[in-house]
Amino acid sequence: MVYAGLAAVATAGIVGLYTLARPFLGPDDFEGAGTGPVVVRISPGESAVQIAETLAKAGVVASSGAFVREVEARAKSGSLRPGDYRLNKGMSASIALDRLLDRDSRVSRRVTIPEGLRAKEVYVRLSAASGVPVAEFEKAAAQPAALGLPSYAKSVEGFLFPATYEVEPSSTARSLLRDMAAQFGRVADRLGLDSREGMSPLDVVTTASIVQAEGGRDDDYPKIARVIYNRLKKGGRLEMDSTTMYGLGKYGIAATIDETRDDSPYNTYRIDGLPPGPIGNPGEQALRAALKPAKGDWYWFVTTDPGRRITKFTDNEGEFVKYREELNRYLGTN
Repeated sequence: MVYAGLAAVATAGIVGLYTLARPFLGPDDFEGAGTGPVVVRISPGESAVQIAETLAKAGVVASSGAFVREVEARAKSGSLRPGDYRLNKGMSASIALDRLLDRDSRVSRRVTIPEGLRAKEVYVRLSAASGVPVAEFEKAAAQPAALGLPSYAKSVEGFLFPATYEVEPSSTARSLLRDMAAQFGRVADRLGLDSREGMSPLDVVTTASIVQAEGGRDDDYPKIARVIYNRLKKGGRLEMDSTTMYGLGKYGIAATIDETRDDSPYNTYRIDGLPPGPIGNPGEQALRAALKPAKGDWYWFVTTDPGRRITKFTDNEGEFVKYREELNRYLGTN
């Protein structure tokens, strides 16, 4: 009993000494920017406490408590974003927080998707930037309901908004396509895409995709949109090479006679009205043009000099024939 009592006293003494010595044995917070790079991942939905525990486990901060106190003192809990961050081991909580709030600390690449690309072309660019196989993007696109597309979208085509996106090590095919669909949604809301009288949102996006494919300069887009609407209003066929080539899975600005005889639903030389959906992914200027076309009676247009992006418009069929001859001379097909 004496020995047990002595042992208990000794244990209590050790615990007390450890409590007193703990700040010296293991500091509550480090000082300075630390050394030794380390990449830390913050997952979506993580709280400041969870992030603090991740940082402490990685050796970035001395304790989770120090980081949480710093976040609360600066009211930054709502400013922490998911992603992979390049930090150091042994950082003070204050500097660690600064780094997490600095976008330059994120481990990411940027990929720019230009206007007018088809979905398959978008996959190739995203794959090159992320290392994710093209097949994964095709698989993700086959489940549009999981991508946050508008309810009227039949597929991803037309809704992968062209812009610059960040690609992180944790990015997946689905997350990248969701980012693009979300950006489309933001732009559509800003433009009031649902507000054009007499046309469904899908019709507007489809029109914008044709405008994007046919257009050369931004100033021409509203005129091209007007040509499309003039033809639809008069009950004429669109007869657009861009839609026909899309249906064939080809690229080009002038379809051949044989190509215009194809039975694709995108062959506007044979079908009435708009094709069943977009033929590419239009940018904001093309969407604006589809919503607010120029005023005019033009029924034809021809990009007579693709190199300089010169497009001519007319309501006279004789002039249209002359413009086609100009294009043929440019292409060397005369």
